[in-house]
Amino acid sequence: STEAFERARGALARFIGLGEEHGLVFTSGTTEALNTVAHGLSAGDGVPASLGPGDEIVVTGLEHHANLIPWQRAARRSGATLRVLAADAEGRVHLDELAALLGPRTRVFAMTACANATGYRPPYETMLRMASEAGALTVLDAAQAVSHETMDLASLDCDFMAFSSHKMYGPMGIGALAGRLAALERLSPLRLGGDMVDWVTLEDAAYAPLPSRLEGGTQNVEGAVGMAEAARFIEGIGRPRIDAHVRRLRARAASGLARIDGVRVLNPDSTDSAIVAFLARGVHPHDIGTLLDERGIAVRTGHHCAMPLIERLGGEPTTRASFAAYNTEEE
Repeated sequence: STEAFERARGALARFIGLGEEHGLVFTSGTTEALNTVAHGLSAGDGVPASLGPGDEIVVTGLEHHANLIPWQRAARRSGATLRVLAADAEGRVHLDELAALLGPRTRVFAMTACANATGYRPPYETMLRMASEAGALTVLDAAQAVSHETMDLASLDCDFMAFSSHKMYGPMGIGALAGRLAALERLSPLRLGGDMVDWVTLEDAAYAPLPSRLEGGTQNVEGAVGMAEAARFIEGIGRPRIDAHVRRLRARAASGLARIDGVRVLNPDSTDSAIVAFLARGVHPHDIGTLLDERGIAVRTGHHCAMPLIERLGGEPTTRASFAAYNTEEE
């Protein structure tokens, strides 16, 4: 089991393009991975990289709650200031506004590779580079991109990247935090206990080297093996092929929905994602979801764990379809 677990780690490292200077830690999913980073930089237990008063954390207005709430708490705990790169009325973020936010006190910049509520893909490559050049640690939530977009972490100005197995055709309850070893070394562990220590006395303990340091407790070995198999499944089809397929489906759905009277498609011109979200005048999305479910069509409805972004777009809950490799033109 241990050998299978470590083979899975290696397979996923190759899948996202890790170099020798990178590492990969298994988590329960993207949420735990992002919490591991936010906690690890703000725990205040003597780690040199800990955030402190006067420091600034920048997040975007596009984020899933899992890449916002942990930073809210990190700011409260450390005395740092949380600053937000606000989305415009169409749910987009802009490079010039990010440039105005970045400064000598910016310590962390956290953003998504694709807004889960709308399907908008921000120019994250450029934004990560801008933040890195400003001296900030950079964090990327890649959950909505990793199943179809080729992620090459070695070519990104990215210190930490989080993603989940169930967003890439794998089992639930498993995910990963990948990043530069030098950055991972700066994190205070989120989970303390078995297998993450070098030695323990009744008064003190020393943490084990990476990746064990950040993998306290019993590991989800079968989940890791399944996640690696999902990566092989994706590579067998080819991410460029999947990407072209889901973009084509997204474009067809957005175009068709826009022709329906009373329907508003969010970010209709965002052609480079697998997500389409829409509003229907006078109809609650929960009712739409129920009616579509009766026809065998699975969608998500509501605020999509991104309430600030939904509020920025008007406050109404939406209906969201997420396309995958197995969806068809007929569907």
